[in-house]
Amino acid sequence: MAQLDSDLLRTFLAIVETGSVTGGAERIHRSQSATSLQLKQLEEVVGEPLVARHGRGVVPTPAGDRLLPVARQVTGMLDAALASFRTDDLIGRLRIGIAEDAAREVLANVLAAFCRDHPRMELEVHCALGDGFGDSLARGKLDMAVYESSAIGPGQERLRTGRLQWTASRHHDAARRDPLPVAVFDRSCWWRDVALADLSAADRAYRTVFTSENASGVRAAVVSGMAVALMSESEADEDLVALTDIAPPRPSYLVLVVAPRARGAAMEALSEAIRNALKEENRPVGF
Repeated sequence: MAQLDSDLLRTFLAIVETGSVTGGAERIHRSQSATSLQLKQLEEVVGEPLVARHGRGVVPTPAGDRLLPVARQVTGMLDAALASFRTDDLIGRLRIGIAEDAAREVLANVLAAFCRDHPRMELEVHCALGDGFGDSLARGKLDMAVYESSAIGPGQERLRTGRLQWTASRHHDAARRDPLPVAVFDRSCWWRDVALADLSAADRAYRTVFTSENASGVRAAVVSGMAVALMSESEADEDLVALTDIAPPRPSYLVLVVAPRARGAAMEALSEAIRNALKEENRPVGF
């Protein structure tokens, strides 16, 4: 007789909560193909599709909506039961700075899993643009930080390399306007400095029409056709187009930095969890 398997339920839950098979694979540390296969196995047991494609991701079907609370209850009870049998020597408090993009991607899941595995650890998390994390580490206000950097400096461990590129909406004429309408971050940071330097080097007349404290706001301005902007290549989709006439793409590095005074078993355990989730060689291939 067909039965619901908790491992399959956990995979289904990861896919729905991250909004894609790729995101679900990242959360459960499996390949995309293995994650897709597990979803298919669960759908065969239930007898109905559980997710449907929506844009670049997936959303639950009516059957998926019915199964979702069951998956959360079952996996939550299993995790709680396992935690009750574990003896964990890790105890203490860690202060962590996480760049907005990394937090939105997978780190929230990494931290949640770390807290479940080490219930006596307290994590104080600061999500921000990341330009002030280096100073906070030096002044003892943070124990660890994960953020984007223009170059690899002393004490920085590279997790992966991305690219920044000038981007515009494919469906609007912002890139053809003169002066060029530009969206930038609302305070000084290396990303904003690079954008303004590119415009100056290209001798482009521009005006700042939109400022935002986060990358999501800048992307929204570009998608709407309000402005062009220097953005992460990972944000690109079929609605956006690269503008190579302003400047060629440039590298951007996601780095992990641990304050020397924060070394210890707890920090090593958390650092390893972050490496497993974010290092390039450990990441499954996307759609």
